[in-house]
Amino acid sequence: MSQIRNCAKAILIQDSKILAVKYADEGGEYYALPGGKQLHGETLPQALIRECMEELGISARNLGLKFIREYIGKHGESSWRDANVHQVEFMYECEIVGGDDPRGGIHQDHAQVDIAWLPIDSLADYRFYPKKLIGYLQGPLPLKVEYWGNAE
Repeated sequence: MSQIRNCAKAILIQDSKILAVKYADEGGEYYALPGGKQLHGETLPQALIRECMEELGISARNLGLKFIREYIGKHGESSWRDANVHQVEFMYECEIVGGDDPRGGIHQDHAQVDIAWLPIDSLADYRFYPKKLIGYLQGPLPLKVEYWGNAE
């Protein structure tokens, strides 16, 4: 039985670059926001902070929710792989706390191969997900939360 899962994702921007997790699959390298699944009994902000430590090895400060994305895999960017995935992603603007240097955490995702600072102005040149986020990153982040769905 498939279930819907909640995920907390971090938008970390410094010097016109965004911090992304680098993955590898059959199609080559790709990049995504750091973050992951909310655990039972954990708030989304707690999941966000935990995931930043696990994947990036940093302490992060939550600056506020910016986007909610409902991802239905069979309609998504990686439908060949994600046909049974249905998740709601909560994307938070964050900052790195206390001069931490992202180096990769101790509990990285199974397909994670590295982390990288990607230049926002050339982000479209990378296999970066979610693609819709690229346009938003090239301007100021919205003041109010925006919802995106891909049910069609």
